[in-house]
Amino acid sequence: MSNRSSHIPLQFGRRAALALIAGATIGAADEIVGGGIGGAAAANLTGRKSMSEAKTGDAYQFEFVSIDGGKLPLAAWRGHPVLVVNVASFCGYTPQYRDLEAVWQQYKDRGFVVLGVPSNDFGAQEPGTSAEIKQFCETNYSIDFPLTEKYRVIGGNAHPFYRWVTATLGEGGAPRWNFHKYLVAPDGQLAGAWPSSVKPTDAAITKEIEGGLTK
Repeated sequence: MSNRSSHIPLQFGRRAALALIAGATIGAADEIVGGGIGGAAAANLTGRKSMSEAKTGDAYQFEFVSIDGGKLPLAAWRGHPVLVVNVASFCGYTPQYRDLEAVWQQYKDRGFVVLGVPSNDFGAQEPGTSAEIKQFCETNYSIDFPLTEKYRVIGGNAHPFYRWVTATLGEGGAPRWNFHKYLVAPDGQLAGAWPSSVKPTDAAITKEIEGGLTK
């Protein structure tokens, strides 16, 4: 793998850095081997102001509908790190549900949130209803972190959060497959982006999570 993700000059700023991280997956169907992508590069984003903030705002402007039908405004978690992941029940990466639950259990008492966003966009690997998805997650992985109803995450009909990600990072920043991960920092800006092959328990991700915890 190229070392382009191991160091991004600070003068690029958060937007360009994240675009390079996410763009490394283009044409690879998210089959990047190893956990290094997003590590040092994502760490370089901490505390850096996005060049696009004035135009695109922050993640707190967006709201999802929960898998049970209630509202899930991202503003409810203002000031806390939130890992947003598009998930699917019949994917080779589906066992990462177990890792997402582990990270959630490790940090939830310190304000951290995992938000799973079921999507059928990649390989039609999330065909079920909300009730079926919820039952699958609870039965097979004992999931109790928040899940949304099923959404599009790519293209013009994507949920506004994902259109914001693309507006902020460019087309290369959109999800490339199931279990693509975005970390929203306590200030509502993107703090990191990792492809499917990087597990939620990877040190590159947990380091960024810990950097956003307040207690």
